[in-house]
Amino acid sequence: MPEPALLGGRAARRPPGRDRVIVLSGLAAAAALAWAYVLYMGWGMAHMDAGMAMAIMPRMTDWHIVDLLLVLAMWAIMMAAMMLPSIVPMVLSFASLSRRQRAHQLPYMPTGVFVLGYLAVWSAFSLGATLAQWGLLEARLVTPMMVSATPWVAAALLVFAGIFQFTPLKQACLAKCASPLGFLLTEWREGTFGAWIMGVRHGTYCVGCCALLMTLLFVFGVMNVVWIVAVSVYVLLEKILPRARWLRFVGGVLLICWGVAVAAGI
Repeated sequence: MPEPALLGGRAARRPPGRDRVIVLSGLAAAAALAWAYVLYMGWGMAHMDAGMAMAIMPRMTDWHIVDLLLVLAMWAIMMAAMMLPSIVPMVLSFASLSRRQRAHQLPYMPTGVFVLGYLAVWSAFSLGATLAQWGLLEARLVTPMMVSATPWVAAALLVFAGIFQFTPLKQACLAKCASPLGFLLTEWREGTFGAWIMGVRHGTYCVGCCALLMTLLFVFGVMNVVWIVAVSVYVLLEKILPRARWLRFVGGVLLICWGVAVAAGI
């Protein structure tokens, strides 16, 4: 674990200019590619006459192994698009500390490994989401267009996501996600493997914080770009505005009220 002094001060929060540009450029490029895929898939879902001819579009029903793999890729890339912008402060802090800990080594390798560890956890979540979508589709609880087929499923997901906003687990996971220096102080590990473990642990906290919000895509439409953007922005604001407890409170209340309204057929 690094000395606490390394975690404080302006220098620990900001990597040298060149490092900062390279790290931000890498994150921006990865996020841009992921969002390009999401927009393309969203367009395909909105224009099914053309979308069905897309090689990366799964079949609407009777999935085979190829369709499962395509849906898994869809979820994994979509999670990367949604979550990469929200971890910029954490990644910059990690790169800065890596530079200070390894004064004569470039921090890019451990920083890249950290991000890969983080994305690996979201890929595991994506596998669960893929299997859930397959089960819901087979049970006719979601439509082939990847939208809830019954108001009760939509209402339950909305209410559960809203209630979760008030739980201690949500608060604890969000605290880890919203405080880069606090996370690094308590979780630091040396070496490339240590960077992987830290990325996995940070990803686990983020999944714990945001997983139920992601299940709302089954309500709005798994490839509904408007709602993908909306959920992404909300997740980002939760992380960069850690003192704004009203945001979590308002979000929870709105989701619960929305779920009740859906159940009541309003």
